[in-house]
Amino acid sequence: MNRLKKSIYAFSLMGIALLSVQCKSDKKKNTEETPQNKTENMVTISKEAYGVTSDSIAVDKYIMKNEKGMEISVITYGGIITSWTAPDRNNDYKDIVLGYNTLEDYEKETPFFGALIGRYGNRIAKGKFSLDDTEYTLATNDGANHLHGGDKGFDKVVWNAAEAKTDSTASLVLTYLSKDMEEGYPGNLETKVTYTLTNDNELQIVYEATTDKKTIVNLTQHSYFNLTGDFSKTILDHEITINADKLVPVDATLIPTGELTDVANTPFDFREAKAIEKDINTKDEQLERGLGYDHCWVLNNQNEGVRLVASAYEKESGRQLDVFSDEPGIQLYTGNFLDGTLPSKQGGTYAHRTGFCLETQHYPDSPNQENFPTTVLNPGEKYISKTSFKFSAR
Repeated sequence: MNRLKKSIYAFSLMGIALLSVQCKSDKKKNTEETPQNKTENMVTISKEAYGVTSDSIAVDKYIMKNEKGMEISVITYGGIITSWTAPDRNNDYKDIVLGYNTLEDYEKETPFFGALIGRYGNRIAKGKFSLDDTEYTLATNDGANHLHGGDKGFDKVVWNAAEAKTDSTASLVLTYLSKDMEEGYPGNLETKVTYTLTNDNELQIVYEATTDKKTIVNLTQHSYFNLTGDFSKTILDHEITINADKLVPVDATLIPTGELTDVANTPFDFREAKAIEKDINTKDEQLERGLGYDHCWVLNNQNEGVRLVASAYEKESGRQLDVFSDEPGIQLYTGNFLDGTLPSKQGGTYAHRTGFCLETQHYPDSPNQENFPTTVLNPGEKYISKTSFKFSAR
């Protein structure tokens, strides 16, 4: 009898132990499956071969994806953003940047689709500037002027690349050493550009540079946007907002006159949202010189660091782009020189004004304009600039 009681007692203890283990297992399983305790989905980054340049340098493509569905592809040639998907009001993601399907097309004549621009974004008058009484001569690749870094600017070099990740972001870190006197610029310039995709459908861009000799630097990103996702359509109905009270007017060769003029009562007033087409064909000397909008605005609140500087909205899709930056200026370019000769990645060609650019930067020709914010970088200093592009829909 005692033996029977002992057996029943032993089996009971075993049952309690098994039940306890099962409960712990179920509890652990439930904890893992509870959304509140689930680790946030990571933004992913992957790499694949993209092609080989005409001078036999391998080019890779990196694809960043977030949990919402945004996907951004960047190639190491020129740091070019080759595709970038964004949602409409129905959460339909479409590619919203102009570009090509092959490396060969990017190596041919291109209007800087999606590229990193340096050493100096925008124009420098007559390709000349002076530092400490030494005059430097650059390529004149835009009529009599220097444009976007020269014959082989940062848009045409192959960058070194590395990946970086957190639980909620993925970054592509691009680095390039621009050697002393490359394209006529003094100093060995160590350059780093970091593209970071977040789960908030935001691409953050950080530009950094150091030099061993006094030089000038003005970096930017040159993506052409079309928020319809249909590159056969123009961008004329896109509504633009620019937080700027003043403009940097230009002469007949698109070099700043040195003035900073009020935008009030001019076609350049975008302080309230306005369709590009509203004033672009107005009879105006500045518009005639740029063949449309191809100008730099003097952004407000320059002492506040990173702030909202511009927005674009496309009413049919509901896509909205907000641009944040710590730069003093922004160049709005409305694809005035697109003429139907360049192949579209959607088939056909890119027609007049089928893309627009919002390039955060210092003012054009700053090295030759004493009253403009300086673009000089000295040894021991660090150039750093931040811009982000955030998408939403309404």
